[in-house]
Amino acid sequence: MKNIVIFGAPGSGKGTQSDKMIAKYGFGHISTGDVLRSEIKNGTELGKTAKGFIDNGQLIPDDLMVNILASVYDSFGKKYSGVIFDGFPRTIPQAEALKKMLSERGHKVAAMIELDVPEDELMKRLLLRGQQSGRSDDNEETIRKRLGVYHNQTSPLIQWYEQEGIHHHINGLGELDRIFADVCAVIDAM
Repeated sequence: MKNIVIFGAPGSGKGTQSDKMIAKYGFGHISTGDVLRSEIKNGTELGKTAKGFIDNGQLIPDDLMVNILASVYDSFGKKYSGVIFDGFPRTIPQAEALKKMLSERGHKVAAMIELDVPEDELMKRLLLRGQQSGRSDDNEETIRKRLGVYHNQTSPLIQWYEQEGIHHHINGLGELDRIFADVCAVIDAM
């Protein structure tokens, strides 16, 4: 199993690159954002709880997210050559919980691929996405909160995955095909 954590600030291209990896490699995909938005849209208890955190630019509690991810991961079965974790982990305790959850299944994260994009470009991308998609969390105030959370709580994961020996830095600014070629070089070397 080539399990991959796709990593980067909101708007760095994680979803776009994940779609391309799925098409090329046949990976399963777990986007915590998509899972949570679905729960919110369906008005589930989890969705209502999650919406309160998201609307304030905060992260979902770890135990809740790990249980959701374990359930989705287990639903893939053996038909996939790997799974992309998109939007998780976001903190070191979450990374440790993911490592433990996968280890209990005899699996591991094979690579953490970091898409690095300058903050001014992230803001432009997210505001445009909000205009195009109507996503209520893509407004300037919430974006600033999300980027603040990313820098304070999430970016320390880079060092954690460096210590695990599986961190791969990709310049996420520029031609989409060049970025994807850099991503493929990491996957093909695993």
